[in-house]
Amino acid sequence: MPRVWDVPVHDSTRVRDARVAAEEAAGLAGLDEQRTATAALVATELATNLLKHAGGGRVLIDVVAPPVLAGGRDGARLVQVTTVDHGPGIADVPAALGDGFTTARSLGAGLGSCARLADDFDLHSVPGRGTVVVARIRAVSDRAAAEPGPADRVRAGGVNVPFGGAEYSGDAWAWVRAGDLVTLMLADGLGHGPEAARASTAAVGALRDAAHVTPGEALRRLDQALTRTRGAAVAVAQVDTRAGVLKFAGVGNIGARLCEGGTWRHLVSRPGIVGTHRPTTLREEKADWADDRVLVLHSDGLPSRWTPTSETCRTTADPAVTAAVTIRDASSPARPVRDDTAVAVLAPVPPDRP
Repeated sequence: MPRVWDVPVHDSTRVRDARVAAEEAAGLAGLDEQRTATAALVATELATNLLKHAGGGRVLIDVVAPPVLAGGRDGARLVQVTTVDHGPGIADVPAALGDGFTTARSLGAGLGSCARLADDFDLHSVPGRGTVVVARIRAVSDRAAAEPGPADRVRAGGVNVPFGGAEYSGDAWAWVRAGDLVTLMLADGLGHGPEAARASTAAVGALRDAAHVTPGEALRRLDQALTRTRGAAVAVAQVDTRAGVLKFAGVGNIGARLCEGGTWRHLVSRPGIVGTHRPTTLREEKADWADDRVLVLHSDGLPSRWTPTSETCRTTADPAVTAAVTIRDASSPARPVRDDTAVAVLAPVPPDRP
């Protein structure tokens, strides 16, 4: 089930909680002692930065996976550390990543150290609106063989926030690859808590065997897999990277928005619940896919009036950063989330990245 550590950091005692959470996540991900220490250090530095520079914020620690490849092959899981704050932001991000930079009379080595230690690191900051940081730590031996081809130019990422600080989220996301096809799924188990988490986890497991099929057929297979659960709202989006085509199908209240060159388009799901009340017909929407596209899937924990911004359509950002920015901008201490909240993003790999 999707275990998520949600640590609000508003005083120094919670920095230790963030470190302990990273160690627990590393154990769940199977990291060795050295990489576990790295995850703990990154979580500690990022939590400390929240206190020093933003007056507090939130640390989200999750265990995520690279795409499952055709035949069920996948790489080792990663520990993802995400921090979100509504603080003053960073005016000069490149300078903040350099050792010795500080605005709080500290050593100033936190962000620079995290960027070097993490296997993946990205941040987004706007003065006056806050900062989002995402760092991922993987096992040293994680060298899963990828299938070369156009599918290498698409990547996915997400952020999952359990309702009320619960241990498990009823939302889950996953992605699979088969040849030129890249498929992203987001599932929201009915309600929240462990039973909702079991439903969304069943959807993730069933997606492994649906990498080759269309989104509509994938939903039919997921419906069978979820019959012994309370059911879930599920959306499936698939990019045929060679043809440059996106297909989408959804059941239930999963939001889907596609950014096409700066313009946002809604992708519509059908009413129903996968596993209990799936509609008899499933309509697939189609759209062009290109290097300026960004797809955002989100559960109903996000406010219904959430409006994407130009920052949500940044193709250069790590998809998990885009997901975290979406959650940050759609919520605030005055507008707390009302359910488990997950955002999953599909985006092109920037041309300058290997």
